[in-house]
Amino acid sequence: MNGQAIWATTTAFSVLFSIVGLALWGLPYYYDFMVQQFGWTRAQVTSGNALSKLVVGPLFGFLAGWLVDRFGPRRLMMAGILMAGAALIGLGSVSSLGMFYFFYFFNALGYVCGGPLPNQVLLTRWFDNSRGKAMGIAYLGIGLGGATVPWISHFLVEHFGWQAALRSLGILVIAIAFPFAFFVKEPQASSTPARVKPVSHWSSAFKSAPFYLLIVGSMCSIAAVSGTQQNLKLFLTLDAHYGQGQAARILSLVLTASMAGRLLMGWLADRFPKKYVMLLIYLLVAGAIPFLFASGSPVLMFVFAILFGCGLGGDYMIIPLITAENFDAHLLGRLLGVILTAGGIAEAVAPWMVGHIRDVTGSYSNGFLVLIALSLLGAAVVAFLPKRGVQA
Repeated sequence: MNGQAIWATTTAFSVLFSIVGLALWGLPYYYDFMVQQFGWTRAQVTSGNALSKLVVGPLFGFLAGWLVDRFGPRRLMMAGILMAGAALIGLGSVSSLGMFYFFYFFNALGYVCGGPLPNQVLLTRWFDNSRGKAMGIAYLGIGLGGATVPWISHFLVEHFGWQAALRSLGILVIAIAFPFAFFVKEPQASSTPARVKPVSHWSSAFKSAPFYLLIVGSMCSIAAVSGTQQNLKLFLTLDAHYGQGQAARILSLVLTASMAGRLLMGWLADRFPKKYVMLLIYLLVAGAIPFLFASGSPVLMFVFAILFGCGLGGDYMIIPLITAENFDAHLLGRLLGVILTAGGIAEAVAPWMVGHIRDVTGSYSNGFLVLIALSLLGAAVVAFLPKRGVQA
């Protein structure tokens, strides 16, 4: 691994730490404050994520993938960082649903342009045989960001109020991520790992069954993960009556466990067929959610946090790995643009659906059952993916 490849890994770590760990996983920490201060429903506070991604994903997902393939990931990444940071600053200043949706739109756009897509392509182009290890290290940034953001937010809220805390988080996102993205180098075309793949043109992927199995399976699992994570703070504080400090501890443990999950799944993906690693990840998610029915037991809630965190850690990371195994790495931006757009729709709808079920029924139980069914369906679909060994 040369110096530039190490810097690319460090950049991906820092950007994912900021855009996903702090911004994406950090925002749900503030939902209960919005419900209490503005009188918004659970469906409304989770619908910002839904509406923004339902617009941004279909309109910009494939375009972002094309831009990455055409111009490289660096410039798109810098734009995404600025948008994500500015969105948090704006969300810390709103008091109306209209402005809430407006800034959430830019948060979603920042995620599409600066989040997993350009970072996955950057690392895929720098690495070949050690790709799983590099992805695992970079994706530790999400876990570390997600593990620290509840404590950062808890401290800031206690001293300055939740709105000032959210604005400070936006400034922190830009300050941490932008310098790394500005100085990262992209590999020359001649140095990009080249290998014959089963599919040589992006349009051919749309005629292959594994591509659609991958889309459906990943959508189901992402829906289960997002539906749980986006509603977790609301469930813990407003339904299970945990204190802010207790909720922060559980949220932090989930993302701490995700770091171990990313390292483990990256290690497994370099040594075993990625289909089986993907199946393991989806079953971990399915097995963790039922523990939420025992929220009265702190011990079982910690078991939930560890299992769910391990599954969450590998969920997003395995998608580019298995895609790169089946399709040409030079087409990865466009293919991931489609896959992540589809995943973004699932990621948007599931939290809103679970929140709406809670508003209508007065309980999260039915919503949790739906999420368990989705994760099991994703595992069943993944079981039909072709088995592919580790490539030499």
